[in-house]
Amino acid sequence: MRLWLDKIASATANVPLRRDARLTPDVVAAEGYIIAGRVHGEKTVYNQLEDIHGRMVTVHDGDLIAGVLGQRNALHGYSGYVPDTIRVGDTLQLLNLGGVIGRCTSHNPDVGQPFDVEVLGGVLVFPEFEDRAGVPAHIGMNAVTAPEGPLPAVPVVYVAGTCMSSGKTSAACRLVRQLAKRGLAVGACKLTGVALRRDTLHMRDYGARWAVSFTDAGIVSTTRATAVRVARTLLHHLAQAGAEVIVAELGDGLLGEYGVAEILSDPELSSRATVLVLCANDPVGAWGAVQLLRDRFGLKLDVITGPTTDNAVGTRFVREQLGLTALNARTHGDELGEFVAGRILARSAEQRA
Repeated sequence: MRLWLDKIASATANVPLRRDARLTPDVVAAEGYIIAGRVHGEKTVYNQLEDIHGRMVTVHDGDLIAGVLGQRNALHGYSGYVPDTIRVGDTLQLLNLGGVIGRCTSHNPDVGQPFDVEVLGGVLVFPEFEDRAGVPAHIGMNAVTAPEGPLPAVPVVYVAGTCMSSGKTSAACRLVRQLAKRGLAVGACKLTGVALRRDTLHMRDYGARWAVSFTDAGIVSTTRATAVRVARTLLHHLAQAGAEVIVAELGDGLLGEYGVAEILSDPELSSRATVLVLCANDPVGAWGAVQLLRDRFGLKLDVITGPTTDNAVGTRFVREQLGLTALNARTHGDELGEFVAGRILARSAEQRA
């Protein structure tokens, strides 16, 4: 079957797709496989799709789209999974802006019900010359890989958060900017979360020479089982590319289901935390994160930013009650960058000594 696609989601970016798509009725019901579907319904909120260029395009009733099968477990969005079997004509849902498609089990009232997607078939690609049969497209094709062995000794700045939408990408971007202004070759990555190019594109805009995410490693949505492997792959990749320092955003919250805790629990990955930045939504979250990182992971925070530092009340709490540095990324981005750069230099000197 041939089909002209109106929109191709960014989650498919590892696999170069044409608008003139070839489909198979035999859909592989597993994460990472690319399917085509017809959108049903109209929405006024959460009604966009990120295309392969990173542009947000409005989704309309009847649009023919290519997206990726995957799960999502978002506190402020949709939750869903990939069914065991998928047939042409089945109805699934669009679970995120990046084009992840699955069966929705829960939604947040702020984003409304998700778009329904009528399954039209699996998308085929033709990697072999003159191959007319084709193979089901999967985002593991052309994925970033890394060699076995210990991680290179490149300083890593981890940016973690108490929850999604706590300012992690904003803080990471400002850190990238300040470190790049100092002449460093900065690599940036998003280690956990659900497929969306927006955050890594922002990191590039702010000066990262290389910016990758778990999607580049062939993963639609990280889990407790995949997060450590993906993190190792991306850090290896950036170090091999030439990064002198890496800013690594840990998408979602410390206690979410995308594998942040597993990364921080991994001895080698946690030992690479030259600087640990926390984005906290409120003072209670900041207090809890300090306790959690210390007691469960044996880690100490360097600085707290995010909404809890938006004014003097939260900043004062962090400094006086928690005894930590508080610097707002939006209003004091230069100072935050100076602070982190100073920590990197000091700890690198300690290691050499």
